[in-house]
Amino acid sequence: MEPERDIRFTEKKVDESWKEEAESLKKAKAASPKPAAKSKPTETSKTFLSLVQSLGYQALMNLGEIPNPMTQQTELNPEGAKEAIDLLIALRDKTHGNLSDDEKKMLETLLTQLQIKFSQSV
Repeated sequence: MEPERDIRFTEKKVDESWKEEAESLKKAKAASPKPAAKSKPTETSKTFLSLVQSLGYQALMNLGEIPNPMTQQTELNPEGAKEAIDLLIALRDKTHGNLSDDEKKMLETLLTQLQIKFSQSV
């Protein structure tokens, strides 16, 4: 049987090269240009505008402003109008900062007009 050897480290060895590498990466990252902030879309989406118009027509129909295309009669349905207006408000809030200027203007103008008509009809 072999006698046990006493293995002791007299000197602690620490690899410090990773610190220098991390520091140089940190400096390079700080010096590099930051990515540009997400810019507003400039292209107006026809699909989005169609959705907004559709909800607007629903609200106008329920406010008795335009006739129902099925019956050719004007009908007053405040609950239906309120639901369509609430959907437009939710759409505006959820798309905040992601609309083109045309989309934002159309949505805001339509909402304002519908809210005025709703307050006058109730």
